[in-house]
Amino acid sequence: MQAQTQKIVVLSFTLNNFFLTTPIYYVNAQPHLGHAYSTIVADSVTRFHKMLGEDTFFLTGTDEHGDKIVQAAGKQGRAPQDFVDEVSASFQAVWLALGIANDHFVRTTDAAHKRTVQMFLQRVHNAGDIYFGEFGGHYCYGCERFYTEKELENSLCPQHNISPEFVSEKNYFFRMSKYLPWLKSYIEEHENFIRPRRYRAEVLAMLESGTLEDLCISRPKTRLEWGIELPFDDNYVCYVWFDALINYISAIGWPDGPNYARYWPGEHLVAKDILKPHAVFWPAMLRAAGLPVYNHLNIHGYWLVRDTKMSKSLGNVIDPVDMGRRFGLSAFRYFLLREMRFGEDASFSEDMLITRINADLANDLGNLFSRVLSMTAKYFESRVPAPFDLLQEDETMAELCLNSMQNFVQLFGNTQFDAALESLWETVRGLNKYVDSQAPWALYKQGNTERLATVMYVSLTSMRKVALCLWPVMPEASRQMLVQLGGDVAENTPTPPVTDLKLESSAFGGLVHGTAVAGASNLFPRIEVKKEAPANAKKQKN
Repeated sequence: MQAQTQKIVVLSFTLNNFFLTTPIYYVNAQPHLGHAYSTIVADSVTRFHKMLGEDTFFLTGTDEHGDKIVQAAGKQGRAPQDFVDEVSASFQAVWLALGIANDHFVRTTDAAHKRTVQMFLQRVHNAGDIYFGEFGGHYCYGCERFYTEKELENSLCPQHNISPEFVSEKNYFFRMSKYLPWLKSYIEEHENFIRPRRYRAEVLAMLESGTLEDLCISRPKTRLEWGIELPFDDNYVCYVWFDALINYISAIGWPDGPNYARYWPGEHLVAKDILKPHAVFWPAMLRAAGLPVYNHLNIHGYWLVRDTKMSKSLGNVIDPVDMGRRFGLSAFRYFLLREMRFGEDASFSEDMLITRINADLANDLGNLFSRVLSMTAKYFESRVPAPFDLLQEDETMAELCLNSMQNFVQLFGNTQFDAALESLWETVRGLNKYVDSQAPWALYKQGNTERLATVMYVSLTSMRKVALCLWPVMPEASRQMLVQLGGDVAENTPTPPVTDLKLESSAFGGLVHGTAVAGASNLFPRIEVKKEAPANAKKQKN
């Protein structure tokens, strides 16, 4: 058999203590597919780094201050705190249902976060980078920020496509413009600071456009009371974005907490609609406070439904918990990472989800486990046989397995999740072809026990390698596959099945002969789609 081997992709990523954050989600609405994607990706990446033996910390949470919260709570006749308590709890419940294993859930109404924001503000104020002034500008209540004339598009907010309201008032400002030349040079000197590269180019264009100015970082209490009070003027509260971004260090105990010293600087993962605050505001804030900037900013695109961004008003919002319940959580998680090319937009539909499940999981992976485990039960009483001398076709299969694993490790570590999974599926498809070409059933009939044992060992060993790689993406299905292959992996544990995935991809083996394996497998049953009869079809006569 001639198995196709893909050249190993050599990319770089650092093995270290690993700290990853999602955005903290704004609690003016319930969690949807976009929130779920960010968090599932972050969960998968953190699990991946655990499998490299790294000390990891995964942070997510909710953003709970600002005008929109007051408005949303007011529509329900509720106090803001009661409102945010309920919505924040719903986010935490959804993450639990989606198998998310975050280490901490931060809320911007936490007392510790409020203290940290005030310390940060005071430090920047003491350094002379916060000043008081009067400003008249175009204020978008949806964005909760002022826009300059240059930033507007046809006099409209570029995010909400509505006319901002002109507001003139006295406020505090952060001297962000002071740090923009430094930021431009820093991004140019650090190619992987913002990735994918298209967003790096977008930020550099922003910095070169001349549209960015000093940042208004306060709101007068006469207009908004729901926020963190400025430590140097109790007549004002902090601008929600300045408050929210500081969560990334408040949650790990800045300035002197052990987790801050242990994990900062880390990485952020956000959607493209909040590129500017994370790529411009936040690095400038850190620089002003004298803190190291983060290592990477990872930007993903939108999930589109019928080629349109999800919106409650359009009725096209996808409930991620419902998807996981109906189609299986492991399959749903796999689809999200396999279908979207990280950084670009992707389309979502149930038809696409079903097609991917049937093709990749039922036909390829599920069928492989079913047939190989069944044959192992029939020919070797569900015990891993000891291999004999490997023939060329066995060595080719083993080489394909290791090459695709090595590609998986490199690609996944550089946020190319779809390509990483496609690389892994070269082994899955190659294994199915290997089993077909070696025909264990024929070897059994011929009584060629040595050759049969070798073929089954190569198949089972390759299957274990695939199952290991899938643990970050679909931990429960991976656990079940490893248990079926004789492994001992606890249910619902964030502890990885191995802590040296690179070593696993460097040598073929890992299954001890004589190990008991499952006699059958039905992990990914095919989803049958019922075709409805045409509306004008004539009823058949009895």
